[in-house]
Amino acid sequence: MKKLFNASKGYHAKNVTALSLLSGFTRYTKSLCYLAVLAGTLLFTGCEKQAVNETKNQAQPVSSNASVMDKGDAQILDMYNGLSQQTSWELQQARAATARYRDLKNAIKDGYSNINVDVPNMGHHFMKTSLVDATFDIRSPEILVYNGLDTGNPELVAVEYAVPLTYPKPEGFTGSGDVWNDTSGFPLWLVHAWVWRFNPDGVFNWTNSSVDLD
Repeated sequence: MKKLFNASKGYHAKNVTALSLLSGFTRYTKSLCYLAVLAGTLLFTGCEKQAVNETKNQAQPVSSNASVMDKGDAQILDMYNGLSQQTSWELQQARAATARYRDLKNAIKDGYSNINVDVPNMGHHFMKTSLVDATFDIRSPEILVYNGLDTGNPELVAVEYAVPLTYPKPEGFTGSGDVWNDTSGFPLWLVHAWVWRFNPDGVFNWTNSSVDLD
């Protein structure tokens, strides 16, 4: 609200300057104009904010820019059935936030390192330990999962979220589809999101039958 009010003051200041050039207006008239401008600005801004929120809640493509997603895999999330618009939108945010990590060099540069957890039908795990805390942040997954590391062609296939078991099970993504695993042998709540490789068993399934460990 403070931001809206300050924006309204800036808008008003310009209009008051213009009004002051008109000598035929009295102070009372200026006050009425001020109230009209303020009310109009607040109404416009409120409607604009509502429109932005409504657009945000719709499942829109992350980007048409080829640097964010290739045309060949642009429809991966659309292949999953039963996802709400909100969940789809959240998964798209995970894709957008990790697009640069399709290049493993960028992931390493940003603090992700190989923790030598290599699991068949899952992949090679790179963790950023500084992110491991009680916070679930869709745009900051603690773990990136790659395939093709042994062949020299690493491919980002999934993101994984990790929260220490000393904290309550995270709320996670909207809905009940993201079943958090607490029996992996690590002291962590864990959940995968297969946003870069389609998983025929579901976007949140623990393993992916289409991924060979190589």
